Amino acid sequence: MKKILILTACIGALCAAAPSFGTDLAGQPVKVKAAPLPVAAPIIDWSGYYMGANGGWGTSHNCWDFNGITSEGCHNSTGGTVGGQIGYRWQIFNMVYGLEGQGNWADFRGSNVSTAFPTDTVGTTTDAFGLLTGHIGYAFNAVLLYGKGGAAVTSNTYYVNSVATGTELGKNNNVRWGGVLGAGAEVSLTPNWSAGVEYNHLFMQRSNISFPAALGADRAHQDVDLITARLNYKFGWPFAR
Repeated sequence: MKKILILTACIGALCAAAPSFGTDLAGQPVKVKAAPLPVAAPIIDWSGYYMGANGGWGTSHNCWDFNGITSEGCHNSTGGTVGGQIGYRWQIFNMVYGLEGQGNWADFRGSNVSTAFPTDTVGTTTDAFGLLTGHIGYAFNAVLLYGKGGAAVTSNTYYVNSVATGTELGKNNNVRWGGVLGAGAEVSLTPNWSAGVEYNHLFMQRSNISFPAALGADRAHQDVDLITARLNYKFGWPFAR
């Protein structure tokens, strides 16, 4: 009987203490998990070897002078182009320097009726060009703005046709050297891939074009404007720094 009384007293004491214990628990501060620290945006490094493809549109402005003296008029040869590029860039703080070689197929075609010989049509086709340039730019992290300049070469076909029949009277293939100035913008899409747009103006040297004796010779002047979209892949370690 004594044991039953002691057990009953203990249970009563626990029941009496429970509200007080619950009150103590309710007063404890609730631990809240701290918000994760913001993750810093990755810093883009433009240094390294890269290669890629490009495509777009071009216009070749051509003026002919018969025997280098008498104007035969001018025409624009326009069309599409596609090609590739390979190069290397160095980044020093925000400044980016580079060297690049580019080669493109082209289909620029145009003609005009000769102002000196109205029975003839004179025309120019540009089927390829190449650029070897140095670059200097400024990187806004994932965006690169740059200018470029260097040497240019174009592969051209010059022809004279009859206005009346369209018959080819003479043709000459010619490779011309000159210079190029351009500018572009490129955006980093991933650590390896980037895309951009570019404009170039080619200043080509004047060139003497010889035809059959009956047609004589012409001195041709050429400037080319190009606008292309570009996609580049930058190689990672061990090629990049």
